[in-house]
Amino acid sequence: MLNREDVQKRVIKVASQVLKIAPSGIKPESNFVFDLGAESVDSIALVSAFEKEFNIEMDEESALQVQSIDSAVDYIMNHLEKSQ
Repeated sequence: MLNREDVQKRVIKVASQVLKIAPSGIKPESNFVFDLGAESVDSIALVSAFEKEFNIEMDEESALQVQSIDSAVDYIMNHLEKSQ
């Protein structure tokens, strides 16, 4: 199973690719909208990219709650632990 640090690195990589931001400009506490400038279409792309990267499914309610790198990592870690 992936550890938190591995998941965080992959979440930052995905966010960097989707939002076209250098990974060095993304911190664990970065909010996708307020800090990284994501718009609604970017949020949909992020959810889709996280689903593909980690082979998970995020329902609409969960997707709305994932607003930062840390919250994405928390959600993914919980989902991966439950699927074990």
